[in-house]
Amino acid sequence: MESIRQAVFMLPPNVHLLDITGPAHIFYEAACYGASVKLLFSSIFAGESDGTSSAMLSFAHLVPFDQLDLNEGDIVFVPGLDALLLLDDVFLQSSHAFQQWLVKQYEKGIIVCSVCTGAFLLAEAGLLDGRNCTTHWKYTERFSQRYPKARLQVNRLFVQEDHLYTSAGVSAGIDLALHIVEQLWGAHMAAQVAKEVVIYFRRTQDDPQLSVFTQYRNHLEHRIHCVQDRLMRSLQEKLSIELLANEVNMSPRNLTRLFKKTTNLTIGAYLDKLRAARAAQLVKEGQTLHAAANQCGLRSTNQLRRLMKK
Repeated sequence: MESIRQAVFMLPPNVHLLDITGPAHIFYEAACYGASVKLLFSSIFAGESDGTSSAMLSFAHLVPFDQLDLNEGDIVFVPGLDALLLLDDVFLQSSHAFQQWLVKQYEKGIIVCSVCTGAFLLAEAGLLDGRNCTTHWKYTERFSQRYPKARLQVNRLFVQEDHLYTSAGVSAGIDLALHIVEQLWGAHMAAQVAKEVVIYFRRTQDDPQLSVFTQYRNHLEHRIHCVQDRLMRSLQEKLSIELLANEVNMSPRNLTRLFKKTTNLTIGAYLDKLRAARAAQLVKEGQTLHAAANQCGLRSTNQLRRLMKK
């Protein structure tokens, strides 16, 4: 009988809520589908049994880290926390005992993972010295300045080195959790869990943090956001400029002009990028070029090849 792994989710002060609940829910669903895993929630201070997230949701009945009894192959997640604490030498010093504990856990074969700015705590402990890692794109410069010995990989969803994992934050933490589920219990289990939580597609460590699905959205033009949403939902359909313009109460000419001004792309070029990215993901998940082309509204595999090459 397979031994039960423990998956421990640490709660630093002002933890980012989704950084902890996202990956935790993936392991909860895995357990529902038969994975031998038990979830635990722990504080990073000895004697502390409660905590509060950055969103002011409180946690109780936490197990202090020094009371945990972990074995090789168990999993520890260190989620992100309020960025101000990462510049606070008093906080970093006060969590020194936890950092040293984390090093000992890694040395005895525990799988250690960080989400978002949780990488700062791993780096503060020295775990990332000389190792490849990543963190949220917003904090890469700060991270590199404080931890020059770490080999920071920018624009990566998550990075694995041996049994040490770092991820970019929130949704990337979910991607990482699914990746670990797949490594431990197989692709079928990971696919079942992804379907259960209604994830459109699973991203891998080779995918960038900022994909075409999140790029070109850093603007405040609501009508263009609506058109972008419509295009993302309708890759199989042949949508005319007239139809799109009518849906956002604009003339075709004005929509074409405003879309280019807002995104620096034509509508056609943006749609090509969406289709190429989606098709690449479908192929990576095992679908044929023909099936991927059909699902992305393309006439042939040759058209898809040209699009992906471009």
